[in-house]
Amino acid sequence: QLQLVESGGGLVQPGMSLTLSCTASEFPLDEYAIGWFRQAPGNDREFVSCITWDGMTKHRESVKGRFAISRDNAVNAIYLHMRRLKPEDAGTYYCTARHIRYCPNDNEYSHWGQGTQVIVSS
Repeated sequence: QLQLVESGGGLVQPGMSLTLSCTASEFPLDEYAIGWFRQAPGNDREFVSCITWDGMTKHRESVKGRFAISRDNAVNAIYLHMRRLKPEDAGTYYCTARHIRYCPNDNEYSHWGQGTQVIVSS
């Protein structure tokens, strides 16, 4: 069973940067499409970014130009680099995966981490 672990969340001021990490200890992630979702209190979970096995990326419109997603297969990790954070970026961020070669639809991911919390506040 693939287990994803997120880390890197925390409290940051608006305009600052934060990088989240997603790792798996027992399965190589290099053949998985990896996505990041977020959920703010009272809101539905929403797609943020996705990266395919070969590095193709996809982002929601509101984070384009501010967020980047990357992967380092050598250390079995995927990163979400968040810049110029806004209060509306706050929430619990989840790493998710599917053993597929393209970014799947939002409801097609099969493995989820427990989430890491991002707070954007002055």
